[in-house]
Amino acid sequence: MATNGYMPQNGLPNGSNGTTHANRVARSKPRVLTVEEALPLTPVTSIIPFNSDIVPFPTVGLRSSVSLFSTPAERDEGRRALDSLNREAVDPQTTSRRLQQSLNDLKELLKPEGLTAFKFKTGPKVSPDSDSKAQHRVSLTPFAQRVLDETSIEFTYPSPTRPTPAIQNKAFQKEIKTPTKSPTKSKPTPYSTQQSVSNINAYNHNSTIFVQVPQERSKSQISTPSRPPPAKTSSGIAVVIPTLPNNFRREEYTPAKVEKASIQSAPRPSNSPSQQIRQRDPPKPSSSTFSIQLPSQSTAQSHLKSETPRQLAPDITSAEPPPGSNPSLSVIIPDLPHTFKTKDYEVVPDSPDTPQHLSRKRKRSEIDDYEDDIGMGVDQRERGDLAARNLREYLQDIFDAEDQLQPNTTIMNNIIISTSDGHSMTSMSQTKVESLLQKIISVGRYQQAPLPDLLRLQKLSEGALKDAEVVDVKVDDAMGESEIEEWLQRVAIAEVGLKAARTSLRLMSGGREDKQLYSEDVIQAALNAFKNVMDNCIVPIVEMRSSGTSATTFKALSAQKKIIINLLTQCRRVLSLLASLVANVELSETVINTLEFTTSRLIFVENAPIERDSVLGVAKFDTLRVVAMDALAQIFLCNPAQRQGIFDEILTSLEKLPVTRQSARQFKLAEGGSIQLVSALIMRLIQTSANKPDDSKDKRRKQALDALNREDEGDESQSNVHKNPTEVYTIKSESRAEQQSVTAIQELRDCVSPLLDTARQNATYVVGFIVNRAMKSTKSGDAPYRNLLDLFVEDFITCLDTTDWPAAELLLRLFLFKMVVLAEGDKTPAPAKNMALDLLGTMGAAISELNSRIRKSLTSMENGDALAQYLTRLAHSSLEKRASSADVVSWLCGPFRVSVEYLDERCSSDPQLHSAIGFLMAEWASQVFTTCEAINDDEDNHQQIEREYGRLAYRLRMMVTDRRWLSREYSFNSVNPPQARLAYSVTLLHSQFCTSFGRVLAILLGSMTSEQATVRSKSLKSVNQVLDTDPTILDREPAVKHLILRCSNDTSVQVRDSALSLVGKCISLRPALEEELTPGILQRVNDSGVGVRKRAMKLSKDIYLRNTKRDIRSSIADALLHRVVDLDEGVQELARQTIEEVWMSPFYQSSTTDSNSAQYKLAMADHVALMVKTIQRGSGVSTVLDKVLQNMLSNDAKFSTANFKVCKALVATMFETIIDNSAGEGNDAPSARDALELLKIFAKSNAKLFEPEQVQLLQPYINNVGGGDDLAIFWSVVVIFRHVLPHLSKIHNNFLATVRKQLLPTAARMGRAILDDVVACLWIISEVLGDFQHLTKLVISSLLGIQQIKNFDLNDPSRSELVKKVGRLLMISGTLGKHCDFDPQQASFKEKFPSWKDASVSKLMTDMFAPFASPNQPLEVRKSALDAIGMVCQSWPKNFASASIYTSFQEVFREKNSVLEAIILRSFKDFLLLEEKRSEAGAEMLPGSAHDPTAKLGVMGGGQGDGIAIGIAQRFLREIIRLALASQDDQALLATEVVASIARQGLVHPKECGPTLIALETSQNAKIAEIAFREHKALHEKHETILEKEYMRAVLLAYEYQRDVVENTHGATLDPYTSKLHSMIDVLKISKVKNRKKFFETLCSRIDFEPTKIDINEFPQHLEFSQFIIENMAFFEYASVDELMCAINSMEKVVAATGTGIAHSIESEIFQVRLDQPTKIDENGQPLPTAQPEVDPIRLRLLTASSMMLSSLWEARTYLRRLYGLSTAKKETKGKGATKDLNRAPVKVPFVNGDKFWELNGATMSALNSEEQMMTQCRAFVELLSIDQDFKLTAEGDEEVERGRLTTPSDDEENGEAGPPNSGRGRKRKAASTPGGRKKRARSSSVQRGRARPKGSGKRGSVEKSEDELAAWE
Repeated sequence: MATNGYMPQNGLPNGSNGTTHANRVARSKPRVLTVEEALPLTPVTSIIPFNSDIVPFPTVGLRSSVSLFSTPAERDEGRRALDSLNREAVDPQTTSRRLQQSLNDLKELLKPEGLTAFKFKTGPKVSPDSDSKAQHRVSLTPFAQRVLDETSIEFTYPSPTRPTPAIQNKAFQKEIKTPTKSPTKSKPTPYSTQQSVSNINAYNHNSTIFVQVPQERSKSQISTPSRPPPAKTSSGIAVVIPTLPNNFRREEYTPAKVEKASIQSAPRPSNSPSQQIRQRDPPKPSSSTFSIQLPSQSTAQSHLKSETPRQLAPDITSAEPPPGSNPSLSVIIPDLPHTFKTKDYEVVPDSPDTPQHLSRKRKRSEIDDYEDDIGMGVDQRERGDLAARNLREYLQDIFDAEDQLQPNTTIMNNIIISTSDGHSMTSMSQTKVESLLQKIISVGRYQQAPLPDLLRLQKLSEGALKDAEVVDVKVDDAMGESEIEEWLQRVAIAEVGLKAARTSLRLMSGGREDKQLYSEDVIQAALNAFKNVMDNCIVPIVEMRSSGTSATTFKALSAQKKIIINLLTQCRRVLSLLASLVANVELSETVINTLEFTTSRLIFVENAPIERDSVLGVAKFDTLRVVAMDALAQIFLCNPAQRQGIFDEILTSLEKLPVTRQSARQFKLAEGGSIQLVSALIMRLIQTSANKPDDSKDKRRKQALDALNREDEGDESQSNVHKNPTEVYTIKSESRAEQQSVTAIQELRDCVSPLLDTARQNATYVVGFIVNRAMKSTKSGDAPYRNLLDLFVEDFITCLDTTDWPAAELLLRLFLFKMVVLAEGDKTPAPAKNMALDLLGTMGAAISELNSRIRKSLTSMENGDALAQYLTRLAHSSLEKRASSADVVSWLCGPFRVSVEYLDERCSSDPQLHSAIGFLMAEWASQVFTTCEAINDDEDNHQQIEREYGRLAYRLRMMVTDRRWLSREYSFNSVNPPQARLAYSVTLLHSQFCTSFGRVLAILLGSMTSEQATVRSKSLKSVNQVLDTDPTILDREPAVKHLILRCSNDTSVQVRDSALSLVGKCISLRPALEEELTPGILQRVNDSGVGVRKRAMKLSKDIYLRNTKRDIRSSIADALLHRVVDLDEGVQELARQTIEEVWMSPFYQSSTTDSNSAQYKLAMADHVALMVKTIQRGSGVSTVLDKVLQNMLSNDAKFSTANFKVCKALVATMFETIIDNSAGEGNDAPSARDALELLKIFAKSNAKLFEPEQVQLLQPYINNVGGGDDLAIFWSVVVIFRHVLPHLSKIHNNFLATVRKQLLPTAARMGRAILDDVVACLWIISEVLGDFQHLTKLVISSLLGIQQIKNFDLNDPSRSELVKKVGRLLMISGTLGKHCDFDPQQASFKEKFPSWKDASVSKLMTDMFAPFASPNQPLEVRKSALDAIGMVCQSWPKNFASASIYTSFQEVFREKNSVLEAIILRSFKDFLLLEEKRSEAGAEMLPGSAHDPTAKLGVMGGGQGDGIAIGIAQRFLREIIRLALASQDDQALLATEVVASIARQGLVHPKECGPTLIALETSQNAKIAEIAFREHKALHEKHETILEKEYMRAVLLAYEYQRDVVENTHGATLDPYTSKLHSMIDVLKISKVKNRKKFFETLCSRIDFEPTKIDINEFPQHLEFSQFIIENMAFFEYASVDELMCAINSMEKVVAATGTGIAHSIESEIFQVRLDQPTKIDENGQPLPTAQPEVDPIRLRLLTASSMMLSSLWEARTYLRRLYGLSTAKKETKGKGATKDLNRAPVKVPFVNGDKFWELNGATMSALNSEEQMMTQCRAFVELLSIDQDFKLTAEGDEEVERGRLTTPSDDEENGEAGPPNSGRGRKRKAASTPGGRKKRARSSSVQRGRARPKGSGKRGSVEKSEDELAAWE
């Protein structure tokens, strides 16, 4: 049967018709298929398209080809060359270089990377009986055979339908037929669905065994998967030996014996990341017996890396050997050589195993489908047809509606409306047609739309567009309801116009090439309409607020919010279309500039900070800002020439941002958080700088120009048409890049470097601009750049690990570099260095935080997919600084690749990510450059590595130049956000910003030792920021801790406070450091700074509550207790509160609920032991604790009841654990002495804490009193009895009697202090028992003994025993007189003293004591007598008024015996303190006052002490003040306390004590100064008016006190500089400002003097006094600018008034300068020096002293101006603003200290040391007044001083010269020469000018010194 030349469809034809086998073979030749038959076999799997434009109809025929040889001669030459190669290829041992080169060239051409991959389905079988057909062999030439043998050409075989060669071994055949069951296929690899088959002909005669050792997995995308080769007839066997396990030990195995000869087949070593495992055809063997020997283990392991099983070739060695094969095969692994040493090898950490299956190269069919619309499904084509049809139909409706309109008619329909310039579409029609246009553009059918229809549509939109350009939509604050209604109608017109603009712009955004669509007029009209609506409507509404004049309009417009928001939406969409046109259309310069200006302005429009103040809503308008930012970025990208202008516009506009806008971060980030829109804009522009601009517009423009040129010039120019002016790259494929890696990398560098350089230059410009402006401003200043700098850095840190904003790292890197330069610069100003440290701390903390976040994220990703695990391992290595740079830039799944793939996947939803992708690719390329340069040429595999970098460079260049290249050529597994964030974070870890952390930390730590206090403080705060995020610094850097402790002892309060804060942070981060750092904290509890003390106390409290060690707790309690008596009331209260919280509050709940529990008792016992240990520390803790407990238990205390219960429980615990077990067990048991000392304190605080039974337990301690501890215990028990016994009832009479009996004998043996308590206790017992006989007998006995000794001459040395006896008797009787009331026992006294006639026993005592106080008695007797008199008078004050007593006191004061004066002062003090207590209402009465009923009432004059205190003050105040001001010892302290008590009680006029207290405030004795300040303050608050008049006398008294007692007339103390009168100024701050201003003016007036009345003898003292005042004024803490300026102006007035005359006298008398003196000049015209005249030494000394005082005053004035930043000389206008500025507190300029002033002042005040120094001082003073531009004072300035303006009276000093007061003009002094022969500077006229603009007003007047001179102050 004939087949007509076509192949049968189903097998063979029916019957052979007797044809031979050869004929059948001939007939079986395949035929050409029909289209229908071929289509199912092609990649086109959908239905057959009928449109021939899509798939051309195939034609059958001979293919046409072009011969490679143009002539037969060339063909013959080629044949001859091929024959030559064949001859050389015959000999397999030949080493022909030409042959080898030809083979290598062919191998490169046959590489899969350069071949097109085709995918076809298999065709029908040739014959159903495949077994009967023998495979034809092809005869190849020797050269072709060599090419075939030496080239491995992999290709894909879709399905196993073709015949397989027969295999005799069934077992092996079975293994080959089921390759998918191999364990190596656990996971799919690239092309895993296809079989990779090698050329069968290469294996036909192969009978050798090929040994393959596992190598590193290839990173190439073209590698052949490791699979067994296809079956073949040969006996070739592939043996794959996997890597040794990790636990393999060579010594555990015995070596096998080698019985046969072996053929070694070593693996090809390579460390290249893309090394592939390939099977080559080994040479034919010479024997059939084989022995396989592996290389030594050391050699193998040096080249191998561990691989997962799926990456290895299938292990078929375990298969059963085929029948007939040689069974003597053996694998022999030799031992390690004897020379092998483990120590010679270093274990190198492996790079993470790179997943091979994530990145895949697309096949050509996939690429075609990706690029061509043919790959679209039918549904997509249907959607395209539907979109085209809908648009066509709707356009027809529009045009029909337009055609139906009659000319000159106004009848409209629902599609067409009338406009001022014709017709246009309605709003609804515009919306619909714009939507249809957008749809047809999106489906790619826009090119098929008829151009006339589109042009007509555009024309139809012009009318509405023109109306929108000119419509008045302006918003006015005064709009009423009617105006708003009309305004809404105009808004509707504008809305239609904006929609028409959208339609017109949409027509242009489809990418059509028709020039008629792109009308510049239409684009300009659309932009004008947008600008009109924005400027006149939207922006004014956005800036409108709900308060003020626009409140009514705001409310009315809020009701129309929906309409306005719709208008805003239209504006946003129009702006979005304009932005897209910028990228795709060549716009005019006018449009670009207008759009740039408009978008820039929108970004800086002030939006409302809160929703209720905005008509539109804050978020609504910010969406428009985002679109404006995108439009500006497009302009920036497409117009490189305008980039500088855009940056300048943005940066200069930053100053316009209000404070609220700076802090309002409204731009929302995709990954959470928000930043400033300006920050996002800057980052977007920087990223855009690194993107390659789209040159399609340039190409189109060049093509158009070329077309015009061809039309004009004809065909002659066609030869130049196709020249490409753009870059020409030689590397066109990956294989070429692999061969020429250096060229590939260089081409990548040429492509990327300009982009990166541009981005870095722009970023550097931005950073430099902001930093330079910030250095010139402060956070509290008017310019916002210092605050903006912080805001920008914070925003960039927020975006640091966000993949969308890679420019954040670049900006932060440049900021960091800038700050490092400032911080390390030796000449960097202190404010700039402070700023640098601040930002370095912030950025260092950000780096630490990034590391911390990465570590936290690793734990959640360890169990993720292959990519997550790989990134996790890489991140671990990066954190530990072990990761290789090659891993970071790796192509397969490196972090850069992962980040780019993640961004590329999201680009469809957010096109703005293109800038981030471009920037990230540029950074990737930059890392490639750096990594490639580090390749070591000595490595064995460096060539392979270079080839890999060549391919990577080619890919990156293609990605940079073609945005779609990556997605078109390669596919990648989907990346989730956590993986992308981790990948990008890994790139950051390798960035310069993060790797600079060590240097940042070193700078911060180094700055802690800076010479400037503020720098040290700032560095501590910065280190604190870093520690917050990375506490491990304390472990890595031991120096941190020591530097912090060093700073805690700094001289600056600010530094100590910062260091203390950092110490607390260190303890919280590392509790183990607590014990080591606690002593430093406790040291700061006593700090001079109030804030430091408070911080230290809070830290101490926290440590106390955390730490249970008794030593630490007791030391903390000791430190806190001493702060209870602090000078500062806030510190006192904090100390009391802290003690209550740590000692009382922990037991509040327990004391009421489970007080009997064992746990509670143990806790109380431990607390008692702690309190006892605190008492043992001594240092006055007992006295302070007494006051603390009294305060806690007082009725005014908040928790007095709870505190009482706790204290009562503590007392009970002390009796249980200490008294009952006084022996104590263990070293920690408190001693009885210390326990009783603590009980004594509790007894003083509140006697009700004790129970009678407890008190009785103390009785044994008063028996058998000895010395040492027994005496201390006895005293404590007596004190306890003294306070507790009054509260015992008569039920305990026996106990009281026993105690009295035991105490009476001890009275004769005790010292004064203990005796005082013993007698007080005895008197209390006598009162309770009602029995006074024992004490009466005791005092009578003592008085009788004194009377007996009265007549003896005690000055006789032989009567020394009598002296001691009378002293003892005086002490006993005086103590009894102090505590006991013996008047009821007068009878007993009269019985023993018959001559006594008075009714007062106390009078009897004092009269008896007085003779012993006379001057003729020994000193010891006088001391005892005066002490006894004082004790008696203390309780019986009227005796002070006795003539014998006060005359004795006066005699002592006349003698000026300091010992006796101290005794009298102590008596006065005790009496006055008792008087103060008696006068307090409700105060508890002390012994001695109970008998005075009127004293209990507290009425005026009711007590017997009334009038006595006044008498003491009047008689002895002068002497007391003399003693207080005579020294700074304890006697002075005692006198100060007496003066303070007199002042408190108001016993004398305030002016009597006020100046003394002020002088005592300057004492170096802290206690004296504290008492004086406290009483001065109280006195000032009561008698301010009186004291103000005495302040100048007080200043003089303070000066004398400093001169005579302190012996230092300086007005300030050092370290830090503090005025000695600072306490007085602190008190004066209570007064009004005018009082302080008056005081400062008076101070300056005291410096002034009359030159004609100077007394040379008194002037040195006046000079010292002036120095005292000047230095005080220089270091006063001024409360307001007004008083500061008053002080400065007063100084200037004194210098100007007095200094002018002094300078004139110096010139005329010292330097002999005359106005009529001729000037002598030399031949050069220079003045000749004149001979120095003789000078009167006295006159020289006097004038020098005068100039010294005035110069010092001027230096103080200059220092104050510098210190408070008053260097500018702007004249302030009157008004509220100026007044407000004057009332504010002055702010000190950072880093300005008093060192320079102190140095200059000291040098000035030493000018009297020699005549030369005096002459120098006189000359300097004359120059100050005559040459120095900083000295000018006009009459006009004097008037302005009185008005209290901010500047000095010398504003125009450059234009005038100072003159005498009221002179009306400056005085000119012309002379032949100035002192020293110096030439005077030229001067302008000093005539006073009117109100017109002064001459030279263009120059900046200044009252400051030159910049160089002022810089010396820093």
